[in-house]
Amino acid sequence: MDELKKFAKLLADKSGEIVRGYFRTKIQIESKQDLSPVTIADKKAEEAMREMIMKEFPDHGILGEEFGSHNIDSDYQWVLDPIDGTKSFICGAVSFGTLIALMKNNQPILGVINQPVLNDFLIGDNFTAELNGQKVRLRQCNGLSDAVLLTTDHLHIEKYQNLPAFENLIHKVKLYRNWGDCYGYYLVATGFADVMIDPEMSVWDSMALIPVIRGAGGIITDYQGNDPVQGHSIVAAGPSIHGEVIRLLNP
Repeated sequence: MDELKKFAKLLADKSGEIVRGYFRTKIQIESKQDLSPVTIADKKAEEAMREMIMKEFPDHGILGEEFGSHNIDSDYQWVLDPIDGTKSFICGAVSFGTLIALMKNNQPILGVINQPVLNDFLIGDNFTAELNGQKVRLRQCNGLSDAVLLTTDHLHIEKYQNLPAFENLIHKVKLYRNWGDCYGYYLVATGFADVMIDPEMSVWDSMALIPVIRGAGGIITDYQGNDPVQGHSIVAAGPSIHGEVIRLLNP
């Protein structure tokens, strides 16, 4: 595991170098089939990581947001999202990051949230989580009235889940903000927020988050409280409030 963590850091360093070079510059924005944006930074960063993995671990598989799957029958699969939060990246905001996960037999054993502009490297292995080499934990939250609630896009709640239930949750927390994408999970894992919710997720969005949140002492499930590996949504929070959040979201 130590060697895999060191390699994950190399992947983050290389992709981060590429992403930083395009941050707040004039770059062409393309639209994918689902109308989500993609830039040269997304593509170049994923290409670099894929090349490194295929060189270092030729027997491992890869699933990336931009270039699909490679060697899908391998027990070990790297799941890559070169820029999670491309819209934030395009707008010059720092609420984006690179997501790197390593799966073993379809279970995430290693996850990285790397913010290349802030030089913040957050890594978790389901048991511990570290930010730039220092262990991090979720902060103690005694109840929803003390909680900071985050999500990526309020409109996505209405599109994919129960909006009135979510708005009821908003009125029960201390503060609600849209500091979303992987940055929201970074804030939860490092003790600056308490709940992060995404009503719809792809595999490259969610797999890296699971070992990080668990490693930091949190609970991470899908929107209904089920296994996040099998689900298509995410709710991450501390043990003292996660159950209540799930109940309120699903009345």
